[in-house]
Amino acid sequence: MAIPSTSETVSNSEPPLWSIAIVVIIILVAPLVLYSFAPTGPIREGDTVFAEGEQHTRIRSTTSGQSWKREDICLLDANSPLIVLQSSSNQADGSIIAQVQGNPSGEWPFCSVHAEVILKTHQVFQKPAVFGTAREILAGLFSR
Repeated sequence: MAIPSTSETVSNSEPPLWSIAIVVIIILVAPLVLYSFAPTGPIREGDTVFAEGEQHTRIRSTTSGQSWKREDICLLDANSPLIVLQSSSNQADGSIIAQVQGNPSGEWPFCSVHAEVILKTHQVFQKPAVFGTAREILAGLFSR
């Protein structure tokens, strides 16, 4: 009677590492895929939105005067996070009042943190592009 070696019994009882790795990858990637396919809803107060590219915006002033000064305009970086204070449903012209959450630089022309800015709905988007960012990183790596 032949006694099986220890290496044969170990390989039969333990699952291969590649199958465990595939399961871990699926568990990590599944939420990203589901998030990217989820529809965006209407922009509401308290939502986090992101600036669509670099753009100049008006800073909300407490005075009701309509004369615009150079100091009333600031620059938002691309994908800068903003918290919506007043949504477009409350405004007749479709504008959004949001508070800047990014850009730690307080120097002009950049918008300072917690500044309230006035934007149009086409200037913001709700979800960051998960796969778009990954595609840009990979394209940058392979273009070298």
